[in-house]
Amino acid sequence: MGIKTIPLSRLEENLRATLNECADSGQAFVVELPNQRLVAIQALEATEDDSLVNDLLQSNPAFQALLAKSKASPRKPFVPGSER
Repeated sequence: MGIKTIPLSRLEENLRATLNECADSGQAFVVELPNQRLVAIQALEATEDDSLVNDLLQSNPAFQALLAKSKASPRKPFVPGSER
């Protein structure tokens, strides 16, 4: 599996196509954000067990509280390119 670096503008231009490319190619994508920050996007197989999330759910009270707060709050749509 390789790693492909892309600018944020490419991800914003066509989010769905870029994410599909990441999932189909098996490559991890590193997105270059403003101020020289980086974010990695990696496809996961549907059958993969995410043990980190399970571990946090079972043993971390702060994570459990954050999850409960998130579940209780209203959902806002994701708008690419919007700053919050």
